[in-house]
Order: sequence, then structure tokens, then C-alpha cells
Amino acid sequence: MVVRSTELSDAEIDAVFHSLADRTRRDIVAQVVQREQSVSDLAERYAMSFTAVQKHVTVLERASLVHKRRDGRRQIVSADREQLQRAQALLDEYERLWRQRTDQIASILAETPPEGATP
Repeated sequence: MVVRSTELSDAEIDAVFHSLADRTRRDIVAQVVQREQSVSDLAERYAMSFTAVQKHVTVLERASLVHKRRDGRRQIVSADREQLQRAQALLDEYERLWRQRTDQIASILAETPPEGATP
């Protein structure tokens, strides 16, 4: 069964999962959900170059998970809460699907007589 989002296109879903497949990008999202930060401030957190962090932010921006704006010479990154909520709704749908499946498995196992028992 394929889970379909009513709010995200297949391309958007691919972009969200691709961008969140990297731990640095997940951490950047977690950081900017708490408060917007400059790319320079984010870069100080990681053992990588400013340019590498900027590339991670660009990937997140393409997935619409963050927004970037200029404030003088600084690039300020903030979370796109609506896109994050749409992604959360999709993950909730996957969770619902898997809960149904595990409930079905539990039901089948409960009806199955133990090995060696006579039916």
C-alpha cells in the first residue's frame, strides 16, 4: 500500500525525505525550529565549512522546510512550520498504516493455537 499525502506532491515528499535523511540537516531543522539563526551561527556548531553548512541549508530550502532571508550581510534561516506540519501529517499517516498492520498481526497470532496444541 502506498501512502498518499493530500497536502504534499510526490516530488515534495521525495524532497522532504531526501533532505531529512542527513543528520546535519535534521539538526539544522531542530535548531531553527527553536529560533531563527544565521547560517554563520549554524556553521559554528558543526565541524565543517560555512559553505558546507550553506549547502545543507539550500537542500532544506528546496524541500521548503526552511526559509532563508537576508539581514544585511547575514543569511537568516527560519523553519517553515506549515511544511513541517504537512510532513508530520504524512508521517502520522504512515504510523496509522503500520499500527493497523501490527494490530492485524497481533490478532492473527492471538487466534493461532500454540504449537503442539490440538485444534
